[in-house]
Amino acid sequence: MRSRQRMFAAVMRLLLKCLRLGRRRRFKLVRQAEQLWHYGHLCLRSLLYNSFTNGDVVLDSLFEPVYWLVDHVTRWFGVVFVALVIGLTSSIVAIVYICLLPLILQTYTPAWICWHLAYGHWNLIMIVFHYYMAITTSPGHPPQAKGDLTGVSICRKCIAPKPARTHHCSICNRCVLKMDHHCPWLNNCVGHYNHRYFFSFCLFMTMGCIYCSISGWEMFRDAYAAIERMKLLEKERLQVAANQTYYQTPPPTFSFRQRAFHKSVVYLWVLCSSVALALGALTLWHAALITRGETSIERHINKKERQRLQKKGKVFRNPYSYGSWDNWKVFLGVDVPRHWLTRVLLPSPHLPHGTGLRWDLPPCVTEQRAPLLAI
Repeated sequence: MRSRQRMFAAVMRLLLKCLRLGRRRRFKLVRQAEQLWHYGHLCLRSLLYNSFTNGDVVLDSLFEPVYWLVDHVTRWFGVVFVALVIGLTSSIVAIVYICLLPLILQTYTPAWICWHLAYGHWNLIMIVFHYYMAITTSPGHPPQAKGDLTGVSICRKCIAPKPARTHHCSICNRCVLKMDHHCPWLNNCVGHYNHRYFFSFCLFMTMGCIYCSISGWEMFRDAYAAIERMKLLEKERLQVAANQTYYQTPPPTFSFRQRAFHKSVVYLWVLCSSVALALGALTLWHAALITRGETSIERHINKKERQRLQKKGKVFRNPYSYGSWDNWKVFLGVDVPRHWLTRVLLPSPHLPHGTGLRWDLPPCVTEQRAPLLAI
């Protein structure tokens, strides 16, 4: 009996010893894992730590591959977008000349004929001129030399002087004077020297689409009803052909020319109405920015600056805004009253005020600009 008790006690001591050893090893492994984690975290912080790093920097770093992909896709597809604009616009002009113009000359009064011919061709000339100038005119780039530029910042990507209102375009990989945005439909940046061409193209293209939509509304209704009749007659013709006898003849069908005419009118109205809505909204947005003397990029910058100063009890004043009316005069280059005709209502390749490197008071501005900050 005693031998059994001794054996049982020895087994229990051995078991407790094994448990102690296992617990020690487990604690040792946990301590080693914690040391490795702290060591790796310290190495990572020593390599990546920056006192200026915040959540926005981390998000920009994570989305950098997405930005790179978008920039390169936009750069290579810019030519496709330009070809698409030219192709769609040319198709609308061809439909107007081939299908609608003969009908206008046959049915409209001489006064309406003169109106459509004059306004339609004027609008077309303005669209073609401003689109060509927008895609071929350089937006303007700052010089690489540092000699003539004073009081400017340095672009972190170009490592070159960056004047006021200048921003770096990641698609063009260059700094652009008074950059508004990179437009894929132009395959070009919108900046100091072609901003007016871009806005004028949007405005006249919207006006042309609205003109085509309003003028072709009745024709669109008739063409749509004719296409529905075509579908109904086609269904009846197939039914008659399936049950045809010697005493039955299929109903008459529309010719290829009639089908093409009606479908072209529907295509014209749907495309012009869609473009008028989308491009009209974009035009109104840029008109509001021009009224405030801002670009698309400056709108976001000024908004943040306005909120920051508001917390300090100060009011932000845009230093590049001269008042609503003067902002439009500066943007369009209107120095004298006759320029509203020669530079706004007619094609004009005149240059904007200034060089984009300095922003002195234009001669057409009647009032001095407001201060940047006011308490």
